[in-house]
Amino acid sequence: MKHPLPDLLIAPVVQMALAEDLGRAGDLTCLACIPADARLEAVFATRQPGVLAGLDCARLALTALDPEARIEALRPDGSALSAGEVIARISANARALLSAERTALNLMGHLSGIATLTRAYVTLIEGTGARITDTRKTMPGLRHLEKYAVRCGGGRNHRFGLDDAILIKDNHVFACGGVGPALERARAYAGHLVKIEVEVDGLEQLKAALPHRPDVIMLDNFSLEDLRAAVALTAGQTVLEASGGVNLQTVRAIAETGVDVISVGALTHSAPVLDIGLDAV
Repeated sequence: MKHPLPDLLIAPVVQMALAEDLGRAGDLTCLACIPADARLEAVFATRQPGVLAGLDCARLALTALDPEARIEALRPDGSALSAGEVIARISANARALLSAERTALNLMGHLSGIATLTRAYVTLIEGTGARITDTRKTMPGLRHLEKYAVRCGGGRNHRFGLDDAILIKDNHVFACGGVGPALERARAYAGHLVKIEVEVDGLEQLKAALPHRPDVIMLDNFSLEDLRAAVALTAGQTVLEASGGVNLQTVRAIAETGVDVISVGALTHSAPVLDIGLDAV
C-alpha cells in the first residue's frame, strides 16, 4: 500500500483491544506455562486467497508487548494473497507473541476481509469508468481502519463523517419540504470547499435537483432502465452515484449504465473475515 496509515491512528485501537483481552491480571495461560524469557519464532500465513490489509495492526499489537520483537513483512498491504502464503515472519518473546496473537489476527483478518470483498467489486466493473466507494456503515471506532482497508482493495472512500460534506437524504428532503428547498438551504450554508450531494428516489426528483447544480446526485434504488435515463438526462452536469440493490451479481450491470460512482455498504458491514493464522516454526 503506497499510503499506509500512520501508527498514531492505529495504536489507540490496538491498545484498547489488548487491554480488553488482557483484563485485570494479564494472560494467565502464558504466565502459568511459558517461561518469562522464552522466545518464539512464527509466521503469519493466510489460509485462503484474499487481499491483505492491517499488517501494521499486527505489528503494533506485538511491539506493544515486546518492543524488541522483530517482524519481517513479506507482503505489503494491498497484496493479492494465495492460500497458504506467508505474510510475515516474527521473532519475539513467547509470552508477548501469544498474548498479542488474537488482537493481531482479529484486526488483520477483519480488514483483509474488507479489502478482499472490495477487490472483488472493483474487478467486476473494470473497463466501465465507474468507481466503487464505501459508506458510513462501519463499526464504531474502526471507521478509519475499515476505510483504509477499502483503499487497500482498490476502492475509494465516501465521506468519513457528517462533517465532511453535505449529503441530503430522503428524510432531510421530507423535513425540508422538497428537493429544491433542501438544496437552496444547503447552498446558502455551505462553505466554498464543502461539496453538496442529494439523494433522489426517482427521475422527477432528479429533474427537480438539476437546476440547483448539486456536486453529486445519489440515485437511490433506481432500476437499470432509470439509471440509464438518469445518465442521459444529466448529460455530465454532475456526478451520479448509484446506491441500493448493489451486490456482486448486479454491480456490473449497474456500472454499465454509465453512472460515475457505485456506493456499497456491504464492503464494511458484511465482509467475511479473511482466515489468517499464526504458526510457530
